[in-house]
Amino acid sequence: MSENVGDRFDRLPATEDERTVEGRPTRRAVLEWFEERFDIGPSVFEAYSFWERGSGKIWAFRGEVESPIEIQGLGMTALRTRGEHWKPTLEAVQRFGGHATKNCLALTDDQAARFFAGEDLEPDWDGDWGYLIVTREIAGEQEPLGVGLYTYGELQSMVPKGRQREL
Repeated sequence: MSENVGDRFDRLPATEDERTVEGRPTRRAVLEWFEERFDIGPSVFEAYSFWERGSGKIWAFRGEVESPIEIQGLGMTALRTRGEHWKPTLEAVQRFGGHATKNCLALTDDQAARFFAGEDLEPDWDGDWGYLIVTREIAGEQEPLGVGLYTYGELQSMVPKGRQREL
């Protein structure tokens, strides 16, 4: 078996049979996770390849390059997979979250402002616990704002400190 290399991108294997690094997720597993958690179908990611850099940071890249490749960045970070629960990134949710029909929590204007400021909220939500796509209605459509972690009646803002804003 190969191992993760922290300064190199390796394309995710399509299936478990093609895996060469123990514990590395497969493209199929990533697609199934997005579909099961958020009902985002695999066709949304058809033009994208998935890559791992180091351990558990999954990147999405629209295009083709040789694997492995030693560069600093490739596309956008999409998912963190090494913890107990996989976590989508803010960038992935803002890019692909508009396709989600499941585990999306709509906020009011006041709640959205508090969410972007990094505050925890106690929204009225009777859905699944875990990572949610937080949305707000903009021009008549629900638009993804970011990622929240919902447990025990509380929504924790997962907006990175450097991207939090007072609105």
